[in-house]
Amino acid sequence: MNAEESQSILIVEDDERLALLTKEYLQKNGYQVEVEADGSRAITRIIETQPSLVILDLMLPGADGFTVCRSVREGYKAPILMLTARSDDVDQILGLEIGADDYVSKPVKPRVLLARVQSLLRRSVMDVGKQAGGSQGEQNLTFGPLVIDNTRREAWVHGEEIELTSAEFDLLWLLASNAGRILSREEIFGELRGIEYDGQDRSVDVRISRIRSKIGDDPVHPRRIKTIRSKGYLFVKEV
Repeated sequence: MNAEESQSILIVEDDERLALLTKEYLQKNGYQVEVEADGSRAITRIIETQPSLVILDLMLPGADGFTVCRSVREGYKAPILMLTARSDDVDQILGLEIGADDYVSKPVKPRVLLARVQSLLRRSVMDVGKQAGGSQGEQNLTFGPLVIDNTRREAWVHGEEIELTSAEFDLLWLLASNAGRILSREEIFGELRGIEYDGQDRSVDVRISRIRSKIGDDPVHPRRIKTIRSKGYLFVKEV
């Protein structure tokens, strides 16, 4: 059995034709795929079955995609890929804020969807490896009251654990492990999402803002995670 065949995907989509086409395409690429058309049922199903990844549409009967994501996030740690309306920044930002790991705009090309799925699952498998002790290199970083543990994928400020989504932790770790060096948005996108930055995507900015508030950084005049105009972001070692 190859890696894909051991990974299960739940598509939460009420457009029967689109869901079937997506299911067939992902199955042809080796994944186990199930479909759920009702948002309320999806909440129970995600928690009970714990699929490797969820593809979640926003417009659903029973409960919308935002409600589903918000309801399952505490008890479901695997990736959630949200399907949003084309170029709708509000949907994209809200999705990220309530815990979605990534998003794609509808209509989406099958190859683009597959690439996002593969990227999220690849990162998820790497996370499991780290938790099992299979990681290499320094896995614990301390910056004053901020402690980041990449093996446990947890962070604390003044001894209090910070609630971070998987995507937020990935970004925080990337910045912290490159402390003192400016990371461009192109580098961040390539590292965390496996795609090129299109010059408009605001997901990194949204997550930076949320991370700042969670680690106690001043959102107006940040001292720990600085925005370097026209260059990117800088994680400051000494504050």
